[in-house]
Amino acid sequence: MYSGPLEILYEDNHLLAVSKPAGLPTMGTAAAVPTLLAMAKEYVRSRYHKPGNVYLGVVSRLDAPVTGVVLLARTSKAARRLTDQFRGGTVQKTYWAIVEGGVQPPSNRCVDWVGKDERHRRMHIVGPALPGAQEARLSYRRIASVGHDSLVEVRLETGRKHQIRLQLAHRGYPILGDRKYGSPRRWPAGIALHSRRLVVSHPVHGVPLELEAPLPAAWRSFGVVG
Repeated sequence: MYSGPLEILYEDNHLLAVSKPAGLPTMGTAAAVPTLLAMAKEYVRSRYHKPGNVYLGVVSRLDAPVTGVVLLARTSKAARRLTDQFRGGTVQKTYWAIVEGGVQPPSNRCVDWVGKDERHRRMHIVGPALPGAQEARLSYRRIASVGHDSLVEVRLETGRKHQIRLQLAHRGYPILGDRKYGSPRRWPAGIALHSRRLVVSHPVHGVPLELEAPLPAAWRSFGVVG
């Protein structure tokens, strides 16, 4: 369980962007379990000497084992405008992953239909006619070989639960450390999936805002830097 300090990537009166470490849920756990949202609220409360409850709206979130950029809104107006951007597909979401094997083809666009398995808390590739099925779209390109494995960059077009993990594993390339989706390999902390870059339009100023999270130290042991 993570208990260290937050790494702040960007902040102003409207936004707070942080680099989420592995093992820390974004939100929605039991009261006694630390979450990124609770830690971010405490950071704002302490830094700006705010009494009472602190408002932060989660407009992007990551699975607990995933690292990288998470964006929070400091006002309800900013949260609403950013949510509209995510729903409208205008946000650029870029991830890096180390996957097992040599990815072929080296670049591809993946379109699948996915459904939830609530009992096992995972997702499956399903037929489009299944009740509750959602279309999942992404594109990837192989950046480099990492031994017998591959470093890939993924651009998300949709934001389905476990989407990258499932769609890459379905094609025979599970993410290192991701036992839920078929990887038998160990990863030092969490899994080898990192939210590298998020590009949004600032909800108040309207200018492009590029948020980038440095790679965790574990990646350097695999020869990946950035």
